[in-house]
Order: sequence, then structure tokens, then C-alpha cells
Amino acid sequence: MSQAFSEIFNYLAEIHPAHTMDLPLTEQHIGKNIIIAHRDAQDIDEADVVIVGCGEFRNQYPNANYSHGPDAVREALYQSFYWHKSVKIADIGNIKEGKTTKDTHAALLAVLEELYDLGKKVVIIGGSHDLSIQQYLVYRNRKEILDMCVFDMLADIDAPGPVRYDNHLMETLTSTPNFIRNFSLIGFQSYYVNPHVIETFDRFGFDCMRVGSAREKIDHIEPSLRMSAVCSIDINAIRFADAPANRTGSPNGFYGDEMCKITRYAGMSDKMDTLGIYGYQPKFDTENITAKLIAQMIWYFIDGMYVLKSEADFDDSNGFLEYNVSFTEQNIFFKKSKKTNRWWMQLPEGQLVPCTYDDYLQASNNELPERWLREIDRLV
Repeated sequence: MSQAFSEIFNYLAEIHPAHTMDLPLTEQHIGKNIIIAHRDAQDIDEADVVIVGCGEFRNQYPNANYSHGPDAVREALYQSFYWHKSVKIADIGNIKEGKTTKDTHAALLAVLEELYDLGKKVVIIGGSHDLSIQQYLVYRNRKEILDMCVFDMLADIDAPGPVRYDNHLMETLTSTPNFIRNFSLIGFQSYYVNPHVIETFDRFGFDCMRVGSAREKIDHIEPSLRMSAVCSIDINAIRFADAPANRTGSPNGFYGDEMCKITRYAGMSDKMDTLGIYGYQPKFDTENITAKLIAQMIWYFIDGMYVLKSEADFDDSNGFLEYNVSFTEQNIFFKKSKKTNRWWMQLPEGQLVPCTYDDYLQASNNELPERWLREIDRLV
């Protein structure tokens, strides 16, 4: 490993949580197969995905103690069975608590930047939702354009002022220069969100999907995730019954199995670099149900990465079915993967962008798919 990678251990807790756990593990459990990286054992060359915890909550609760939530999730994840031998997992432990929240944020950013430079996918277990700003800053600091998906029952942009867990998107979306090509807010609940905020998002060409619409056609979420480099999930997007540690949540929201399907979609994205899961407070958890759900979400993210490894290259004509839909104003070329059943459509300038089967059906009925029109607008 490089000197820069070695230096990230200055930002990580001295004792790796794996060394303090006494779990009933067999050789088939993830906990027996994961790469435990620490100052004296830094080799993560083989890792496809790296886990890091950050228990910072002070931008949500000013006097909050540093959370051990990431460790509770680890315990559940380590005791899951390891089905995906070709996906190598590493765990580098937890970010140290800084003297201030800015210090913790800076430490997390330094770690994420180095892992990005090493080409590693990262799963962040938080911490309050404002930590997701650091996922975005990795790209802004490099002046790289990206798509970003956020799952939240709120819009996290209403109130001005210092960065907090409930207004951090103000910094992400309105700072200049800005490098977000498209932003998707998925799972918001209308009774908690000012309609003017959604109208503003729509004027910017951003994608917003209410939780009811998202649950009704959950496969329509997948193309947005396939295009995104960053996915940020506040567990308040999950209904309280499925995530009882969700003290800022709602009786409505995504069901646990739906959220696992969503993180599987994220794992299947070759563009996805970081997945952040935020808002878990273990002191409110019932029988560790929320920790187990988050662990299962991570398990399905890894499952998605496993599926992605089997995807054919675009140049492999035998791996795809091709369709050319012609109608009065436009021709649209579609491709469908024989291995994953995922769809793409071609824009006028030749780019292939993710889409759904419904987009193909709509074009077959002589209607321009809304997804195609939005992508055209983003090219302007």
C-alpha cells in the first residue's frame, strides 16, 4: 500500500472493532472471510469493497456521544453467511471522533478520497445523514461530474443556516461550482416536504419520486442507481415497523425487503463508488432488528456486486438483445442484457443510458419515454 493509504489510519480508531467481538463464527460466515485492515495489517489490494464506520451524530443531536451503531451492524453482518466468494470484502474500522464535527467530517473525507484513488467501492455505516456531504466532496474536490441518489422521507434542504442532518443538501446542491449532473430524491413523503422544494427540484431537472410511486414500481429506481456514483440512505426512508431504531421516521416508508432490493440495485451499478447508510441509533433498537436490516442491506449490496461481475461487456454482441424502435419523430435503439435483464436506450448523440422495460414499451407505443426526454435536457 502507498504512504497515503498508510496515513488514513491516523483517522481511524486504534482498536479495530473486529478484535473486540466474540462471535460464534464458522468458516462459512462473512466474519471469517472479511479482510480486517488496521495499522499493522494494511493490505486491501484484493478487496472489491471496503467498509468504514462513522458514529458522528452531533449535527443532529449537539450533545450526542459517538455512536457504536456501526459495530452493532458489523456484528449482524459478520454472522451472515458468505455466498459471494468472488467479491472480496475489507473492513478498515471506524473513523475517530474529532474534537468538532468538522474534524470528524474531514477525517471521513480523507479516508474516502484515498479509497477512491485506490479504485475501491466503499460502504459507510453512519452516523447522521449530513455525513453524506463527504461522499459528494470526493468528486467536487476533483472537479468530476456525478449523479447522486438519496433515499429520505424528507428533502433535507428546507432550513438555511449551519450544516445539519436535515439541511445538508443545501450545501451539496447549491454550492458553486457544482458538479452534480443529476440528483434523485427517492422515497420522500409529501406531508413532510414543502411542495415548493419539490417544484424547485423539478425546475432543475432533478428526479423526485414519492414513496408510494417508488414502491409501486420499484424497478423504475434501478436506472437512477445504475447512473449514480453516490447513494445515500437515511433509514427514516424505511417504515418504523421494519426499522424501530428509526426515531425520526414514520409509520410509512419502504419495507425492509424493498430496501434490500434497492441496495442490490446499487451493487449492480458499475458506476457506484460509495453507499452510505445513516441515522441508526442502537439505543433505540428493538432486538437489534434495525442493525440486522442494515446488515442485510449491505449483504444485498455485495450480492449486486456479484451479479455485476457476470454482466457482459457492451462489445459482446452475444450478451445482449437489440431493438430498434422507429416512429414518426424519432428512432430509439434499445439493448437488453441476456444475463441481468437490464435495459439501455441510446440518445441521439450515441450515448447508451440505463432505462426500464416500460421505457421500451412506451417507445413501442409511439411515445417518447420521459426518461429519454430528461436525459436529452441534461445534454443541453
